[in-house]
Amino acid sequence: MNALLNGTVTASFGRHYEVTAAPGEPPLGCVRRGKKQDVACGDQVQIRSTGKGQGVIETVTERRTLLYRADAIRQKLLAANVDQVLVVVAPEPAFSEELLTRCLLAADAAGIPAAIVLNKWDLGAPAIAAAEQLAYYTDMGYPLLRLSARQDPSLLQPVLQGHVSILVGQSGMGKSTLVNALVPHAQARTGEISQALGTGRHTTTATRLYALDARSALIDSPGLQEFGLAYLSPAAIATYFREFSERVGQCRFSDCRHLQEPDCALKNWAAGNPQREQRLRYLTTLQQENERARRP
Repeated sequence: MNALLNGTVTASFGRHYEVTAAPGEPPLGCVRRGKKQDVACGDQVQIRSTGKGQGVIETVTERRTLLYRADAIRQKLLAANVDQVLVVVAPEPAFSEELLTRCLLAADAAGIPAAIVLNKWDLGAPAIAAAEQLAYYTDMGYPLLRLSARQDPSLLQPVLQGHVSILVGQSGMGKSTLVNALVPHAQARTGEISQALGTGRHTTTATRLYALDARSALIDSPGLQEFGLAYLSPAAIATYFREFSERVGQCRFSDCRHLQEPDCALKNWAAGNPQREQRLRYLTTLQQENERARRP
């Protein structure tokens, strides 16, 4: 039997994966032993060759971190062993603040530092308005990086240095433009990965890892339309809303759902502030969503 090889998962296409065993070597197109779906881009794995350019993933090494999303039915692993999450937004088309909130909550729940990348800074007034909207998040401690992927993406390079970073965000934010500017060979690599896996069907929905240097890597993920957090309990969700966390437990009722209950500490604190009130709506929406997901 062929000996086991150590490698890094550098692309994930549903049930198919690319695994790179050594820098400079061609990647292997792999599947998971037993058709499990417990592999993420960035995972360190052990594989066994099954033929020229092909292999099977036998084991997944213990992870440092894992970023994933889940609804009531299934979960989607986004990336493993990342050091930071960069949520890409833009003024046009308008970004979803609820999706931004969910991405930041997932990062906090996973114990991964997160920052917001405001792309298309060259748009002028709309970009300035978006930055003012995002000031609420910087006040909570999330760094905000302003740049234009088309004009000067290099502003992001010092942030990426020495880290494994993942870019997440909804479609249309310019994430692909940013990746192609930061990783000149990214478009060519898409074709190589497709060839290694023997299919081109999944290239638009792949999560890919690009090595920037010996100590830095960038993971690009498909554009998001939703981000379920069904793995968090309704009680836990409130603790990951940074501005509400210290007020959790101060309501009159210990089981307060922050809806219509009297003397709700969160509602009282948010009253009259549009962004606080909106964030509270996100909180209660998530709690109700997760309550439904947990019903038998």
